[in-house]
Amino acid sequence: MKKTCISIVLSFLSVPLLYGVWLLIRVFVMDYFTIPTESMCPTLQPGDKVVVNKLIMGARIYTNLDFNPEGQQLESFRTKGTRMIRYNDIAVFNFANHWGEIKFIINNVFCKRVIGLPGDSISAVNGHYVNNNFDGVLGLETEQDRLAQLTDSTTGGYWVPPYYCQGWNVLNFGPLYVPRKGDIMQLRPLEALTYMYFLEWELGKKITLDWGKNEVYADGKLITEHQFQHNYYFMAGDNVANSDDSRYWGPVPEEYIVGVVGLIIRGSQFIIPNEEHDEDER
Repeated sequence: MKKTCISIVLSFLSVPLLYGVWLLIRVFVMDYFTIPTESMCPTLQPGDKVVVNKLIMGARIYTNLDFNPEGQQLESFRTKGTRMIRYNDIAVFNFANHWGEIKFIINNVFCKRVIGLPGDSISAVNGHYVNNNFDGVLGLETEQDRLAQLTDSTTGGYWVPPYYCQGWNVLNFGPLYVPRKGDIMQLRPLEALTYMYFLEWELGKKITLDWGKNEVYADGKLITEHQFQHNYYFMAGDNVANSDDSRYWGPVPEEYIVGVVGLIIRGSQFIIPNEEHDEDER
């Protein structure tokens, strides 16, 4: 009887203990997500499960758990990682650009491929990505070949007004600079409009433009340059003809990245991503 009681107590204790261990693993080591759309096809298909490795960049630890479903400022720090993100990594991240305002929403996550790292300049030439710091193929060349067969009228425009003014679209655009922490950019109205959301987020001030004087103001005060306070990444879907990505809403702040996809689960299949790409490190 005594042994039976001990067994029952241990059984009750083991359930919360195992749950606690599982939570710790999800916070510090890995997490999993279900792919809902076709934006990463054929690499990822709707219904696929992806296991995200948090050890690569380091786990993101929240310092404020009072999450607002309408969005808020992200308050967190990151543990030490094993390496930086590489070109062609598939990353999971919180969507940042909510109707022109950088906000964090806890369960609003996207999964895309890393096309540009901080400090890069990204272009598209006839639908194919070009990166000034990387000579290899970014994304899936076959899908970019397919995009190149479409016309400008069917592909639409790009993500902020200056791009329309410059005649940019998803087939041909750039170069577009991906901000790197510490880099200084000279600010005129065109640059300020291009990075408007990020400038307002970093400065906490309202940006206004005077095109006649070719000047930029932050809360009414003239500013001529800006030193970026965050690293950013250019993320894009492999299904380039049908993907909502950085081509439309801009780069992703580093703090918003959850981790790198290390495993794809498709039914009974287990797939290691990026086998078709070289493991180039920056």
